[in-house]
Amino acid sequence: MANQVPSIKLNDGRDIPAIGLGTYTLKGAKGVESIKSAIDAGYRLIDCAFNYENEGTVGRAVRESSVSREELRICSKLPGRHHEYEDALITIEESLYRAGLDYYDLYIIHWPNPKQDKYVEAWRAMIEAQKRGYVRSIGVSNFLPEHNERIIRETGVAPVLNQVELHPYFEQEHQRTEDGKHGIVTESWSPLGRGKGESVLEDAAVQAIAAEYGKTPTQIVLRWHTQLGAVPIPKAGSPEHQRENIDIFDFELTPEQMKTVSAFSKDNKRLWGQDPAEYEEF
Repeated sequence: MANQVPSIKLNDGRDIPAIGLGTYTLKGAKGVESIKSAIDAGYRLIDCAFNYENEGTVGRAVRESSVSREELRICSKLPGRHHEYEDALITIEESLYRAGLDYYDLYIIHWPNPKQDKYVEAWRAMIEAQKRGYVRSIGVSNFLPEHNERIIRETGVAPVLNQVELHPYFEQEHQRTEDGKHGIVTESWSPLGRGKGESVLEDAAVQAIAAEYGKTPTQIVLRWHTQLGAVPIPKAGSPEHQRENIDIFDFELTPEQMKTVSAFSKDNKRLWGQDPAEYEEF
C-alpha cells in the first residue's frame, strides 16, 4: 500500500506523501496502537502537535512500528504561547524530548496569532531550529497570504507547507493560489468537513460518483483534495477507516466530477469560525 501513495516535492527539495494521518485525540496506549495500524496500512506522514498532548504517543508508535524511522515523515506544531524566539527553540527541544525523537521531519507554527504579532519571531526560531538539525523542513499552519508574504519578506525563507482548513465547503482557492506562488504546499485539516449540518458524504451526486468507481463518498472527497494539489490528513482511529482513507490513488475524478464536489463551496465559509486574522491559539 505504501508504494501506491505518491510523493509531493517540497520547495526545500525534500518530500512528503500525498496523504497523511491526523492524530488529534489519539493518545495513550490506544493511540499508539491506532498509529501503528495506520503505518501498517501504508501511512508514512503522521501529523501531531504540542497542544494535542500526544507527541509521546506518536514517538512510541514510531519506535514500535513495522517500518524504519527514515521511511516516516513526522510533523508537530509550535503553540501560540511559545512564539518568542528563545522560548520557541526550547519548546521544539521539548517536543523532541516528549516524542523521544532525534528530529522532526516537519515542524510548523500552529497559528499566526497576529494580535500578539510574534509570528515573525517564531519563524526566525524555526529557521534556527532547522539549522541546528532539530527539524528537517519548516512550515506554517493557518497562515493567511499576508502572513506568509510578511515572513518571506522579513526572513527570505518561505515555508514548505501551509496546513489550513480545507474541505468541500471551503475550498480555499485564493489561499492555494497565493501559497502556490511561493511553492508552498497546501495541507488540508478537517478534509471531510464533518459535523456541520448536511454532509457532503450524504449527497446523492457524490454518492453516484462513488458508485461509478466502486469507492465510498469519503474516498471521493479525499481524492478531490489530492487532485486539487492538497495533502489531506484525515484522522482515523480504526484500521478499517485508515485503509479506506488511503485507498484513493487507483482512480481519477473527471473535471466535471471535481466541479461537483467543489460546488459545495458556494458559500466558501469556515465551519468553525476560526479566522486566522482574529483567532488566537495558545
